[in-house]
This record gives sequence, C-alpha cells and structure tokens, in this order.
Amino acid sequence: MEQVSAKRSYFSSARIAVIAMFSALAAILYIFNFALPFAFPSFLEFKFSDIPVLIGSFALGPVSSVIIVVSEILIKLVVKGSSTMFVGEISDLLTSCAFAVTAGIIYKKHRTFKGALVGMAVGTAVEVVVAVLINWLFLVPFYVQFLFNGNWAPLINAMNKLFPNCTRENFYNYYLWVSVLPFNLLRCLVAVLVTLPVYKRISMLINRFNARLEPKSEEGAVKSKKINIAAICISAVVIVLLLTFAILRVLVFSE
Repeated sequence: MEQVSAKRSYFSSARIAVIAMFSALAAILYIFNFALPFAFPSFLEFKFSDIPVLIGSFALGPVSSVIIVVSEILIKLVVKGSSTMFVGEISDLLTSCAFAVTAGIIYKKHRTFKGALVGMAVGTAVEVVVAVLINWLFLVPFYVQFLFNGNWAPLINAMNKLFPNCTRENFYNYYLWVSVLPFNLLRCLVAVLVTLPVYKRISMLINRFNARLEPKSEEGAVKSKKINIAAICISAVVIVLLLTFAILRVLVFSE
C-alpha cells in the first residue's frame, strides 16, 4: 500500500482532540482557584491550571498552549462570569502565556531535559516580570479607579491583615515585592514540579495517539484532511459560542 509522505497539518483532528482535553482540564482547575490568606493577600488567587497549559506547551507546542489558555478562560467566564470586568482574566491570560509560551519556544528548539529546565526557568522569570508590571501599571490603578471609585482603603485593608505597616505611600513596596513576586514564583514552581516528571510520558502517549490516526494511503489522507477541516470549523464555532456566552453572561448578571 502506498505510504503518504505529505506534511501533516498542524491542526490535525488528533491535535485538536488533545487540545480540547487539556483545555477542559485547565478550565476545571482554573474555576476552582483559591486564596492563600496565611501567606498572601486574599485577592491573589492560586490556581493549578498552569500545569496542563505547560504540559500542553511542551507536548503540542507554544501555539497550542495559547489556545488552551484562551479556551480555559472562556469556559470559566461562561461558568462563573467575571467579577473584575474581564481585567483579572486578561491578566491571567498574559501571565500564563508569558510562562508557557516562553518555556515552549525554548523547549521546541532544545528538546532535551536541560532544554526543558532552561525553558521553565526563563518562562518563570518572564512570567514574574509580566505579573509585576501588569499589577503595577494596570491592575492596581484599574481596581482603585473603576472598582473602588478612587478609594485605596479596600486594598490597604486587605494588605494590613498580613502587613500592618502597609500604607498608601509604601503599598507598592509591600504588594509588588513581598506579595506579587513570591506568589508568582510559587505558582510557577508548582507547575514546574508537577510537569517535570510527567511531560515526557504524556508526550509519548500523544505521539502514539497521533500515529494511530495517521493516514496510510492517499485515500486516507484525503479523508483525514476533510476530518481535520471539519474539526477546525467545529472548534472555531465552539470558541465563538463560548466567547458570546461569556459576554452575555457578564452583561446579564451585571445589570
């Protein structure tokens, strides 16, 4: 039987299926986030969704990790809505992508254990820098001006539970360097410690799954191409529907 040598489509039906699986898992973990009030301000919520995003970046590539992050956030918005006018979700999108995409790009060029370590280390550094800058330049000013009507008291009171000496004047010193920085380091460290021992095995399973779906003839290649196109169209429709429902949910519940 004639073998097919054509280059496989990046968005094959197998890849889309795996992306959907990782997106669903990431969304579940993202929905069930939680605070660590004994160590960080209560409005910094810890989430484990970076784990499937990072594994997906290593196993499927950095582009796939972006799709997983976007999908998990859309699913969360449909299920729970947004209490921050999408600002918190945009922040999570940027920080998660900074971490996973950076790590995935480096690992894609150096597919070794050392490459994975370097990728995760650099990804962690980039994520922390992005998180500090977003909180300093965007999140805190937004919350103060638009959610608290220019009143700093809610943020100061939350910080005072851990740092009694925190005031308006030294707020950023406590918040950025004693809260945001270690919080995001911990967030990335947990993802790294879970990903390291499992990503190779998961990648092998994905490759085997993909190999079984690989067409062995010209006829199979044509059929596979049609399936891939249908899968891409269905995925696009699902993403559009999720985005629509997320916006409608926020608009309806905010009235």
